[in-house]
Amino acid sequence: MKRQIIRLPEYLSIGTFRRQLASINSTPQFALLGVASGLVTGIVVLAFRKLVEVPLDRFLPGGPENFEGLSWYYYFLFPFFGAIVLAAFLTLVKPESRTVGVVHVLNRLARHQGHLPARNLMTQFFAGIIALASGQSGGREGPAIHLGAAGSSLLGQYLGLPNNSIRVLVGCGVAAAISASFNTPAAGVIFSMEVIIMEYTIAGFIPVILSAVVAALILQVFYGSVPAFDVPQVSMGSFADLPIVLVEGILIGSIAAVFVKGIKVLFRYAPAQLWLRMMVAGTVTGAFAVLAPQILGVGYDTVNAALIGELSFVVLLAVCVFKILATATTVAMGMPVGLIGPTLIIGASAGGLLWMAASLFMPELSSPAFYVMLGMGAMMGAVLQAPLAALMAVMELTHNPNIILPAMLVIVIANITASQLFGLKSVFLVQMDLMDLEFQQNPLSMTLNRASVASIMERNFERVAVNVSLDEAQNLAQGGAHWLLVDVAQTPSFILRTEDLARFLDSGKEGEENINLAEIPATRKDVCAILLQATLGEAYDSLKSRGVQALYVNRITAPLMDSPVGIVTAEDIESYYQS
Repeated sequence: MKRQIIRLPEYLSIGTFRRQLASINSTPQFALLGVASGLVTGIVVLAFRKLVEVPLDRFLPGGPENFEGLSWYYYFLFPFFGAIVLAAFLTLVKPESRTVGVVHVLNRLARHQGHLPARNLMTQFFAGIIALASGQSGGREGPAIHLGAAGSSLLGQYLGLPNNSIRVLVGCGVAAAISASFNTPAAGVIFSMEVIIMEYTIAGFIPVILSAVVAALILQVFYGSVPAFDVPQVSMGSFADLPIVLVEGILIGSIAAVFVKGIKVLFRYAPAQLWLRMMVAGTVTGAFAVLAPQILGVGYDTVNAALIGELSFVVLLAVCVFKILATATTVAMGMPVGLIGPTLIIGASAGGLLWMAASLFMPELSSPAFYVMLGMGAMMGAVLQAPLAALMAVMELTHNPNIILPAMLVIVIANITASQLFGLKSVFLVQMDLMDLEFQQNPLSMTLNRASVASIMERNFERVAVNVSLDEAQNLAQGGAHWLLVDVAQTPSFILRTEDLARFLDSGKEGEENINLAEIPATRKDVCAILLQATLGEAYDSLKSRGVQALYVNRITAPLMDSPVGIVTAEDIESYYQS
């Protein structure tokens, strides 16, 4: 009995799906990608978080963040021995697979159209678990961003999707990761658009929003709908708070500059040996943790304590100073952790310190939670140079529209202070500069990368040899093809318009039975190959670097074999950009 093969209709096939995704206007298809990305990211981030928290929950008294409940000597031993384990693990990993984190995502997005390798994902997953479970001074959102972006990118690569849609998937994964880390879907969307994709488009928003929502829902099944921090109701009590808010913006902007410049200085003096860098980071964190154990691990419990005013002035000062030093060292030495979480802790402690100092002279000030939240948003916005993402984070964490006005004010002042007074760029761009990684975004490349070559290529062409008979030439002229892709030595070399061949035949000048297409009067364009998955941005770069006027779009069916499926000219790309 023969097995019946069920064939899907053509409009439901993966080939049709790929062709539809070649254009940025395929909103339903991109929406489906957003849902898929949210599912993948939500599951991966959930697994990552559980594998960090489960062992800590068994070992730490009072929950997976309560390092303070341990005996004092564990404050040093945890990060110190964690650094040893991490160094041993990373030594077994190939050097090209060790690059992880947000900087890795930005680099792959800029240079490889968002194609992230699976090996680096695995390195980030296990190295991130070791680092966070051992109390290193860092956040889980950095690893989560890499895991979400890479998981979504690998999904697109597995399905053979065009590169423009892989870039969208990376943005979806990043938004879903932030959404899952803090239970802040809107902040995840804005962070992805403002920091990673660096552009706002309607077509881009839809899949990114869906991915953030889906990932948040997955995490809410296990952790509930409460945000990452227990924020009491906060608001600006009176206009008497405004001068202090202005001061807080300047103060936080200055602290952000010190933090990022500290990373730069420490990076330049970092030892070359991997194991030694890990040991330096673990030792420094452990030494400072003996003085202020609140700096260990993710530290969200420290933020919650600051929000309700439980921490004294001395503790807040120690947390602020030592968290800056420990995190700057951890990041500069290359620990596979995030830095968004530490910026929130630093901002929270600085905001609490300012409230304590100001309330000595102005007892009528608003609650400490008000200044702690503003400090968190201002520090995040200044370090990342992402004011809108920071504002959305504050709004979602507080669920209180009354904080919008002062939050806008303090975040903008902190950003201006950091960028204009201290010349600060986004910490991720600073890291890329330190690593000699080039990251350039311009309106031309951003526009062209939204669409694939498949969306504009001319499919009506014929591939022919350079020498054809008169009968073949007449058939080609009457065949209706727009272009002739001409082989020289069995390799596509140039294109010419079919109408030029027809004009030559009509002139009656052929005179021979064989016609050399390289010699007849015609406008010829030299060509080189480009893959079907490529974006128009890649096509434009290829035209410039190879010095040709057109490209034949290749679908690789076997190694070293050409299988052209379309033609793209420089004029086609220019017409797309102008439209």
